Amino acid sequence: MSILDKVKIGNCVQINLKLSKDRLAKETIDAINVSSLGKVSDFRITDGKGIGVVLQLSNGKEQWFFEDEIDLLDENGNVIKKNNKKQNSNFIFDFLRGLNYENKNKVSELLNPINFFIWLVVSFKDIY
Repeated sequence: MSILDKVKIGNCVQINLKLSKDRLAKETIDAINVSSLGKVSDFRITDGKGIGVVLQLSNGKEQWFFEDEIDLLDENGNVIKKNNKKQNSNFIFDFLRGLNYENKNKVSELLNPINFFIWLVVSFKDIY
């Protein structure tokens, strides 16, 4: 479910400063330290894959945030827990997510087709 399904313009959200602190200006960080609540004023496509939000901060200025840098609030002002787990519980995809590739240094390990296949699967598993 997208943030567009849960939040509308005018809703208040809470900013998670730990996730966005490294890319914000000092003035913005100071405003968030005063009040971590922001009012949604617009939505923005972030990188072609996600939706970000433009928030009006406590100092009146606007700043955009990635979808994962904010916490949604219910009507009582409590944070709504995010469900980051994908809904797909397919055994094969769960198995592929658990694969890890260790760098190989020996020539015999590099030439082993099984090692190549594992490397290939691990390299492409995040594309899904």
